[in-house]
Amino acid sequence: MGTGRFCLVLVFTCLLASPGGAETLGDAANGAQVFDRQCKQCHMVGPGAKTRIGPSLNGIYGRRAGGIDGFAYSKSMARMGADGLDWTIERLDAYIENPKALVSGTRMNYRGLGDATQRHDLMAFLRDYSDQPQNIPEAEPTAIRTPPDLAPDILAIKGDAEYGEYLSAECTACHLKDGSADGIPSITNWPEQDFVAALHAYKVKLRPHPVMQMMAGRLSNDEIATLAAYYATIQN
Repeated sequence: MGTGRFCLVLVFTCLLASPGGAETLGDAANGAQVFDRQCKQCHMVGPGAKTRIGPSLNGIYGRRAGGIDGFAYSKSMARMGADGLDWTIERLDAYIENPKALVSGTRMNYRGLGDATQRHDLMAFLRDYSDQPQNIPEAEPTAIRTPPDLAPDILAIKGDAEYGEYLSAECTACHLKDGSADGIPSITNWPEQDFVAALHAYKVKLRPHPVMQMMAGRLSNDEIATLAAYYATIQN
């Protein structure tokens, strides 16, 4: 996706249920077409759906990340599940928009779907194959996003890599500077925008790890950009 906005928390405007059934998230019929164009080559959904290159998407709402037994998830996705990430509407929307902003080391080779209407149509289609779709909160597909968003001015902050090395002392208590990952994900040589998006996702509690939420919550926008600049250029 482009460099305009990485949405981290999506606050929806709820609708009253219509007399005939549940509220409307998007157009499921259009979502089926989006699924065919964007997802079908790797995922299956609906009656008889099986795991292929990617896991089946039946029952995706409320499912724990990395939750299908026998599927070879990336370490990052499995770790997110262990940290308690369930697929809520907000998290699924953020993941479809920019997978690596939510799960940095995901193996899903997909750049993301920036069009909010298409995302919500797709999510409405997937909703039809969840166990209890009537219990899933929904909203207008054109709902206005409210803060916190990762706006262009935050992404435009230029961090001081030298100062970032100083700030990284707390990071290196867990993350190895040589880029190896022994039970802890590597953050060395991350693209700066992915690093910034990930830290802000922890800061607003979209990513679930409580220690990282606490650490990110202490950092200013400038300090996050500074750490991103350092880890993007660190030499192993």
